[in-house]
Order: sequence, then structure tokens, then C-alpha cells
Amino acid sequence: MRTRRKQPDVPAPDRAWDEIVPGLWMGGHEFQGMSGQREFAVVRDEFEVVQTLLRLPGHGPDPGVEHHVWPIPDGPLDGTQLAGVMRLAQAASEALDDGRKVLVRCYHGYNRSGLVVAHALVRRGHTADEAIRLIRSRRSPWALHNELFVEYLRTGLPTARLLEELTE
Repeated sequence: MRTRRKQPDVPAPDRAWDEIVPGLWMGGHEFQGMSGQREFAVVRDEFEVVQTLLRLPGHGPDPGVEHHVWPIPDGPLDGTQLAGVMRLAQAASEALDDGRKVLVRCYHGYNRSGLVVAHALVRRGHTADEAIRLIRSRRSPWALHNELFVEYLRTGLPTARLLEELTE
């Protein structure tokens, strides 16, 4: 399964991760370092919960950190994949309610992580467009540049999931 499309026109983020709302962070596995070179983002114990949508060996987190892995493509998702995104968003929201610090990450921290974080924000009372604007202002204007994911959010993930399952 392919999990990341090559997009040379999309710049790497300036930071490994960014806080979107208090306690909820969005990030990736690679970023543009201060030297101008690409650097790997390795999670140690900075977060109490890490959700990984693209797993690369050697990128953490440390043992003892709660770690959820749900690899999905940066493209069309089937009903099962959307259900997993919804479960991760629920788990992130519940961890925030418990006062825990959560990181949701994918490759650059733009699309897949954005989908989970945006759905968590929607669950917490934001509209889809508010969540998208907030993520783009806090992470990067490139966040959620996958228009299909934006469409999923605007449709509502539960509805998008049902529609995808009907076409399967």
C-alpha cells in the first residue's frame, strides 16, 4: 500500500510539530531545520499519547508512551480507513479531556494528521471550516492541501464513511 505521494512542490514544514489547541499537537517525521537542511523528527517522551498515520522505523516514541498506529494513504480512503480516523480523533479528544498531551503525526504533518486533528476539533464543537482554518494558521498554509480530505471534513466523516462503504 502506498502511503505518501511525492509532492516536490510542497515544502517541508519549518518545525517538527505545532500546537493546534492546548494539548493537541500536529506534526510529521521530517521538517526543514534551521540550517535549511531536512531533518528527522524523532519523538521521545514529549507527549503522553502519539498517533502515527505513517510509521517510519527509528522515529519513536519511547517505550511507555501510549502509541496508536493506523497507516493510511494520503489519498482516497475506504470506509474502514475512515472509521480508524474517527477512532483516533475520538481517542485524541478523550486524552485531551484527561489533560494529556497528544501528538498526531504523518510524513510532513499536513494531510493525514490534519484529517485526524480536524475531526477531533469538530468533535469538540468547531465547524469543519473553523478547524481547517485553525490548523492552517497554526501548522502551515500547506496543511490539508489534499482537497479530498477537506471534502471529507466538510461532508462529515461519518457521512463520508457511509458513502465510501456504499461504493465498495
